[in-house]
Amino acid sequence: MNSQSQLTSQDLDAGLDHIRQSPTDAGPLCMIVQRPGVDQREVVAEGTLDVDAGLVGDTWFTRGSPRTPDGGPNPAAQVTVINARLIALLARTEDRWPLAGDQLVIDIDLSEQNLPPGARLAIGDAVLEISAEPHTGCAKFAQRFGHDALRFISTPTGQALRLRGVNTRVIQSGPIRVGDAATKVVS
Repeated sequence: MNSQSQLTSQDLDAGLDHIRQSPTDAGPLCMIVQRPGVDQREVVAEGTLDVDAGLVGDTWFTRGSPRTPDGGPNPAAQVTVINARLIALLARTEDRWPLAGDQLVIDIDLSEQNLPPGARLAIGDAVLEISAEPHTGCAKFAQRFGHDALRFISTPTGQALRLRGVNTRVIQSGPIRVGDAATKVVS
């Protein structure tokens, strides 16, 4: 590791095989993170996914988005999900996982091959649908995890595996709890 304790490209490449071994059909919900304000994170053991509000207690609805015509909330990016193995590699300690800014951390293969747009994940009684809109890294992500980490998730391999995570929308409301299985819904 470099002197700033951010991982190098070689460190990241060494962790890729472990990420690729993520479960494909079901994996545990490892963390729920509400964002009550800009750059604020609150880790909770239980939450509610809601078709209108996204993750209840999160500010998704009030933040708006530059990707919508009216600047309002983007329903295709209601709840973001990141792979637990990827964030464990980048953050190295669980207390740093919320820095990614994603509301849900799940140990499941988020690749487009495994979960194409329109695929669904059931967590408790709630159901999420994978959006076609890609979830990409930003300057804050690079600041928190390093420029090598941003390059790593942005490579063709990183994009195919969706290492930065996925955007989802809630299509069925319900309570969720850390430890619940996130299960791929087969139609």
